[in-house]
Amino acid sequence: MGKPTGFLDYERKTSTAIEPKERIKNFHEFHTPLSLEEQRIQGSRCMSCGVPFCQAGMTIMGMTSGCPLHNLIPEWNDLVYTGNWEQAYKRLKKTNNFPEFTSRVCPALCEAACTCGHYGEAVTTKENEHGIIEYAYEHGYADPKPPKVRTGKKIAIIGSGPAGLAAADQLNKRGHEVHVYEREDRIGGLLMYGIPNMKLEKEVIDRKVKIMEAEGVQFFTNRNVGKDVKAAKLLKDYDRVILACGAKNPRDIKVAGRDAKGIYFAVDFLTGVTKSLLNSDLADKNYVDVKNKHVVIIGGGDTGNDCVGSSIRLGAASVTQLEMMPKAPDTRAENNPWPQWPKVCKTDYGQEEAIAVFGHDPRIYETTVKEFVKDKNGCVKEIVTVKLESKKDENGRLAMVEVAGSEARLKADVVLIAAGFLGNEAYVANAFGVKLNERTNVATDAGKYKTTVDRVYTAGDMHRGQSLVVWAIREGREVAREVDESLMGYSYLSIQ
Repeated sequence: MGKPTGFLDYERKTSTAIEPKERIKNFHEFHTPLSLEEQRIQGSRCMSCGVPFCQAGMTIMGMTSGCPLHNLIPEWNDLVYTGNWEQAYKRLKKTNNFPEFTSRVCPALCEAACTCGHYGEAVTTKENEHGIIEYAYEHGYADPKPPKVRTGKKIAIIGSGPAGLAAADQLNKRGHEVHVYEREDRIGGLLMYGIPNMKLEKEVIDRKVKIMEAEGVQFFTNRNVGKDVKAAKLLKDYDRVILACGAKNPRDIKVAGRDAKGIYFAVDFLTGVTKSLLNSDLADKNYVDVKNKHVVIIGGGDTGNDCVGSSIRLGAASVTQLEMMPKAPDTRAENNPWPQWPKVCKTDYGQEEAIAVFGHDPRIYETTVKEFVKDKNGCVKEIVTVKLESKKDENGRLAMVEVAGSEARLKADVVLIAAGFLGNEAYVANAFGVKLNERTNVATDAGKYKTTVDRVYTAGDMHRGQSLVVWAIREGREVAREVDESLMGYSYLSIQ
């Protein structure tokens, strides 16, 4: 710990965000990083406390507290402070394959559990991580490092999201031959098409993929395993197969008028916008055009917020976001103490932009849709909403129920459903014959990644259900170790 009084001497300072009305003019990332000297000062604020919850990754009251990757946060915060950027990079990479991704899209579970945040403001751990990885790229620390010895074993990974990429990175480092199959036209899975550019520029993904290719990983796009590529052939050609296809089966809203035109799943909307942006800078118009239209988004979370930000950038006339649950408190409740994840109201970038453009928060709480109203052409023109309230059912469990007589009408030219996901798209699992559990995730023994089919493993959202990028990376690392042990009889691959 280089500066014991750093957390007392310096205030928290983060990167500067471009003003909402300016940043909505494009789809670029919109934060200006701190200077190296400012970043060094922020690194000094880490207390190197005796019990660093920031790296714990433990479950408290059903929520994750601290980093699931168990990043060595106090160590590399101190190395940032002392200016030892190369060593900071090495300590960061010891537990995290992709800090260039997590430093942009992670909700910073580490900061929520930071001891400094108990009574003051947390250390800027996420931005320190960003500073380390970008410095590493600029100075050559992150250049390709191919393995010196190959094992002769071949592994196929189905899906190139964060779990698949993490598993590929680890297994390739071990010396195995790794082939990654992706059904889309670009590598990245959720990172590429599920997260918009303003949160994660796609050049960041491409940069890392090129390094992995230089290290020996082979990527195959437009290969839809289970349809275009037969499972039997993969099992014949490879020693092991890892299924990391995500949980892209969207939850629908089944009410009257659902067959109206103009209703889309959020993930399809975001994919279309990003693909058109990358292919033609939106010139090909191969996306849902919301310009001058009234957009209603059903659902909250990151996906709902991304739909808000994307709709505003595309010129929507208005954006409304319906959330079933009550508004969370602005500060921690007494029954939600540190170091639990803080269940507080978060106004994200999309909502900030809506407030700046339209003059009000787009969210309407304790509300859902009761009916989609069509015009004479079968297109949605309005939705009938209804208020909800929390009541106990006959079993004593709380449930959100309709408030009688609370119906209202809301103009809607385009509706985006962001109500979460129901597990994996079953055709890949069916192709390999693996069993699913009651949540429609691929079944394994607790704490394991081997499926019910010999030599077939799984990881990420396909295994655990819809979750965070950081959890997918952890699962990718853990499945890699399990696969390596099954092939070699032992493994020195690190999982934390």
